[in-house]
Amino acid sequence: MKAIMSIIVLVFLQHTVFGQEAKLTGKVNDATNVSLENVKITIDSMIQYTDKDGFFSFSNLAQKEYFILVEAIGYKTEKIQIDLNHSTKFVTISLSITEVNLGEVKIVGTKSMNERQVEIGKIPIRPFDLPQAIAVVDRVVFDQQQSEQLSDVLKNTNGVYIMGATGGYQEEIAGRGFAFGSSNTFKNGVRFNNAIMPEVSSLEKMEVLKGGTAILYGNVAAGGVLNLVTKKPKFEKGGEISMRVSSYDFYKPSLDVYGSVNKQNTIAYRLNTTYQNSKSFRDVVNAERFYINPSLLFLVGKKTEILLEGDYLSDNRTADFGVGAINYQLIDIPRSTFIGTAWSRMKTNQSSLTSTITHQLSKNWQLRNVTSFQQFNNDLFSNVRPNSSSKFIQADGTWIRGVQRTQVDEQYYITQLDLTGKFNTGKLKHALLFGAEIDQYYTNTTAFNGISNYDTVNVFNINTSTQRNDLPSLTKKTDTRTPRTRTGIYIQDLICVTSKLKVLAGVRFSYLETESNVYTYSSDVTTYSTLYDHAFSPRVGVVYQPLKTMSLFTSYSNSFTPNTGVDVDGKALEASIIDQYEVGVKNDFYKGKISLNVTAYQIKNSNVAQMVLEGGNTNSNIKELAGEITSRGLEVDAVFKPLFGMSILAGYSFNETEYTKSTIYAVGSKLLYQPRNTFNTSIYYEIQKGRAKGLSFGTTGMYFGKRFAGRLTRLNVVNDTYKPIPLPEYTTLDASIGYSKGNVAIRFKVNNIFNALSYNVHDDNSVNPIAPRTFMTTLTLKL
Repeated sequence: MKAIMSIIVLVFLQHTVFGQEAKLTGKVNDATNVSLENVKITIDSMIQYTDKDGFFSFSNLAQKEYFILVEAIGYKTEKIQIDLNHSTKFVTISLSITEVNLGEVKIVGTKSMNERQVEIGKIPIRPFDLPQAIAVVDRVVFDQQQSEQLSDVLKNTNGVYIMGATGGYQEEIAGRGFAFGSSNTFKNGVRFNNAIMPEVSSLEKMEVLKGGTAILYGNVAAGGVLNLVTKKPKFEKGGEISMRVSSYDFYKPSLDVYGSVNKQNTIAYRLNTTYQNSKSFRDVVNAERFYINPSLLFLVGKKTEILLEGDYLSDNRTADFGVGAINYQLIDIPRSTFIGTAWSRMKTNQSSLTSTITHQLSKNWQLRNVTSFQQFNNDLFSNVRPNSSSKFIQADGTWIRGVQRTQVDEQYYITQLDLTGKFNTGKLKHALLFGAEIDQYYTNTTAFNGISNYDTVNVFNINTSTQRNDLPSLTKKTDTRTPRTRTGIYIQDLICVTSKLKVLAGVRFSYLETESNVYTYSSDVTTYSTLYDHAFSPRVGVVYQPLKTMSLFTSYSNSFTPNTGVDVDGKALEASIIDQYEVGVKNDFYKGKISLNVTAYQIKNSNVAQMVLEGGNTNSNIKELAGEITSRGLEVDAVFKPLFGMSILAGYSFNETEYTKSTIYAVGSKLLYQPRNTFNTSIYYEIQKGRAKGLSFGTTGMYFGKRFAGRLTRLNVVNDTYKPIPLPEYTTLDASIGYSKGNVAIRFKVNNIFNALSYNVHDDNSVNPIAPRTFMTTLTLKL
């Protein structure tokens, strides 16, 4: 670490410039004072596009006069002279509509999906220049579709999807055949515990970086990573207040306000908060949530920005493990039937404080530090999951319900330092990322002695069963403390060999130390263990651009997964290395009105840890790296903008993830929860002029193919009762209509119009049906 800091300080001393620099921010409105998005702002050779609220920002400008070129589809182009003689300046620009027929309008203000840079990559690289598939869903789509949960947002992506909804209190995500644990989910570039449903109302966008990302984030699952970007402070005063109501007594008021704290425009704030109280299509089930997300932006001098962000979410809901299964087959009972105890609860609190310090060393070099502290705790007190702890639902529907309780208290710390810069070596142009990070988890899990026989019910006649409603008292069984430390150092360089050929190469070294201290209350004994893992994670990719609007790419990367257990000699198992190959093409047509990307990939884990079978071993902790899992797939992404005010999104994914070598499972066995095919599409149109201006229509469709839950049958168990549960394919269609005028907007939505039925299933013990047809209304007032 000392060597890293020395290099960073040296670069700082070499590149710091003490010139007089300024910052220009502004907002673009139409003649009726409505904010305009995706307006192209050009100063000299620098280009920015306004966000959904019409704002733009330029930093590191000289204090002099500039001409600003302002261009937008359907509006008259403006050229404005600005005298930038102060360190900061804010301007408001108004555009008037051109009367030219839309079919003849020159497209100058749009930004295609292949031009939008993502924050999850740690360095600003256009998707066109990145040998990797990316998906971004922004706030505009959230609002158009009235997205309420992350599963709603994921309807706009392919290859990344919801694989389960265990207990009804979380949405389990997967991509390209691999589960996204908390190591794969990020908020503002920092990992967060995804055992709770994140709040969507505070998000500016959702980013998905598919495939290999270990070079940036260490031990992540192979399918990719997901990053949630929250709304940021603004110097312009504004905001909105909204009320959302939906079926089953769903009520949700929200507030979003922002502005400048002082007249000098050096401190800006933003506050997002919301409250939810709702029941459910599931009998008995209810939920109550509170969320608040305050943030402050400080401009310190001319080159430094400090962003402070707080985040707090409280979620208290009924623990709901679904409708159950009998002998690995779905039960034909109404999707509303709740078979758990009425008092079952999952109470979760999650909070964080994050600081992001960005210092511009010079025009081409930047230093960025992100430091974050997070607190996560939950308390699950409920009936035992159906079919767990040997309490199976019998063929006649009889189920002996048990009681369980688990408490988790987790603290997470991280600090990361990234140096990014652009420079030339001869004719080669470089975009360099060099960084290091360290994070620590302190997780304490308390398990309680459960009750194996609380009462007996019949799932086919749950309301006529004699049910206990008393809250039992349980004693503590074990405390498991799991401190974990991860460190990493990484370097990556995007080399522009020619205007058409680019090479991305880099490597990361990661080191992990994981302790496990298990205290047993009955024996007053603590057992200790420590695991150490380290790995190098390389990445190399080539991008060839025969046209400015076409990129052909191929890449290789690997990642690693730590293993538990020991080998036959009692030594800790090494980490499994996962190789990933990707090839694809990215296209923009008709000046960004059509974008079409196609990606093919193969992911192979050639050393999956499995139990040793030789010598009659029955200890599942003795393992060998003898298995192999292979994932192959194809993804297609398309965006069409045929008319001003209309957008069409579409995507398709094919994936096949299976065991290609195993001593436990049959070769060819498909991994559970992964759909073979998915398809998504959404269409949105808003009338731009005339008497019907502000009227909008939208529809969203999603097809989710066949997949399996349950458990794979084991070859080493005679007459094994494990077997997979086939889950039916399904298609959902949502439709919306809205109207906005001035500062007021109202939207109506129908979810799952045709009342499709399917299930999100974990093993055979949390069989959660998808929601039926529901209705939603959102009223918004801009402040």
